[in-house]
Amino acid sequence: MGRPTTCGICIILCIIFVSSMLASASDDGLVRIALKKRPATKRHYGELWPKSTAENRATLGYASARLNGAAGRKVDPVREAVNQVRVNEQRMFVEVAAAEQRRKSYRSRRWAREDQSLRDGQQAVIELKNYANAQYVGQIGVGNPPQNFTVVFDTGSSNLWVPSAHCYFSLACYFHPRYVSRRSSTYKENGTPVALHYGPVAIFGFYSEDEVTVGGLVVKNQEFIEATYEHGFTFLAAKFDGILGLGFKEISAEGSVPVWYNMVAQGLVKNSTTFSFWLNRNANDGEGGEIVFGGDDPKHYKGSHTYTRVTRKAFWQFEMGDFLIGGRSTGICVDGCAAIAHSGISLISGPICAIAQIHEQIGATGVANEECKQVVAGYGEEMIELLIAKTPPAQVCSRIGLCYASDGTRGASAGIESVVGETGTSSVNDMSDALCNACEMAVTWMQSEFLLNRTKEGTLEYVNRLCHHMPSPVGSYVDCRRIDSLPSISFSIGGRIFELQPEQYILKVGEGFLTRCISGFTALEIPPPIGPFWILGEVFMGAYHTIFDYGKMKVGFADSA
Repeated sequence: MGRPTTCGICIILCIIFVSSMLASASDDGLVRIALKKRPATKRHYGELWPKSTAENRATLGYASARLNGAAGRKVDPVREAVNQVRVNEQRMFVEVAAAEQRRKSYRSRRWAREDQSLRDGQQAVIELKNYANAQYVGQIGVGNPPQNFTVVFDTGSSNLWVPSAHCYFSLACYFHPRYVSRRSSTYKENGTPVALHYGPVAIFGFYSEDEVTVGGLVVKNQEFIEATYEHGFTFLAAKFDGILGLGFKEISAEGSVPVWYNMVAQGLVKNSTTFSFWLNRNANDGEGGEIVFGGDDPKHYKGSHTYTRVTRKAFWQFEMGDFLIGGRSTGICVDGCAAIAHSGISLISGPICAIAQIHEQIGATGVANEECKQVVAGYGEEMIELLIAKTPPAQVCSRIGLCYASDGTRGASAGIESVVGETGTSSVNDMSDALCNACEMAVTWMQSEFLLNRTKEGTLEYVNRLCHHMPSPVGSYVDCRRIDSLPSISFSIGGRIFELQPEQYILKVGEGFLTRCISGFTALEIPPPIGPFWILGEVFMGAYHTIFDYGKMKVGFADSA
């Protein structure tokens, strides 16, 4: 670490020390008033600065718009769901990082020249490093001569960013290489300010333009973001310096053209408009994985790919069919669910009602949901009777008064009145929303039990058991000794059933008696008509080699080899 870097860290530590000294107070009879200073970075970025949790809830219209008709600020629910999954994964990654630090098994960050290559002059091959099956990273170069950066290749975003030499007030920047524009002969100034949010963390900076080298291909005049502030602990602990987005331009900040688009437009990948991922799930192997821009590598998959059409140009979104546990349909996605293939997220995320069923079957730790228990105890038998009487499932909860019907009315049995104050929906209305959500989950579970011709008592017992296995936001743990006896989890995509075995969807952290096993599933909730929604992250993509076909707007999966 150079002298300027050391000086920068010393300055930051001095500021923290002085601030803590000023904040301390002695019992000298003086009345002190604490002043809250707005950070200089916040003053500079203004509305780009991330809001507090309370502000975000108000901005995003979390006050049960479905119940009270309040119209919040227009947001993309899929992007918000992806960000929420990132929040949950951060907690898991902290534990993974701690375990790997104890093992001290992570190899050097030096990269061999053969890690990046051109294949037949038409394909760029990027060798990936696997960090505990939680992060896959590869190297790119920015500028001429190239300044090397380790990045995550993320199909869930569309921008390229790396730390900037102008990043002074983020501790994370002092632990990663920084782009120095004056060292590049092909640098072009832009200066447009920008912010990218990844759940609770964010980066702030400005656009610049330069050459970007990816696997031997040199992309000319590529816009990218020089990050001048990295907000959040994640970037300090991360094994990556930046992120290279491989999503569509539709979700690119300020409409910047993504790197992959320019590869195609500049004729760098001549015979194919596809890129593919192979992710090795054995973290101890020398090969962590591989990305091929302009095709695929047949040695990394078996058989042929099953393709499905991209239904929305933002993320790589497609339609998914049935969802099965142990080969048995749950009924959750028989009418179709939306899904995205996401290389920037480790876990598989899905509707909370589905994840609760998985966790109950695999014995994962969870949390009890009081609203769910209340609904089953107070209305369970009535709900079952309505379903037996062929009441449409979507109407059951409104019939018993826990949800609003499509015409905005509520049944007579609930007796809950919504009270809306000046600041938004009251706590009573929030509770009403929670009960409605719990009721809808319970109806879904009851339907799946009806497929097995369970008795009324057996169905109520099963649903009540699920109320005690709700996914934990800090990760759900599984008994490592039971892995071999756990059921398979399957997804129907493009007419084929894609099955995951327990050893593929359980993540092991640590070694020996310190080993802990974590469920590879986490919950998110996007209501219809956009949901139910799934994010098939690296747990799925590690089992199935994935091709992203930009030219034909489709995604393909085949067994990894």
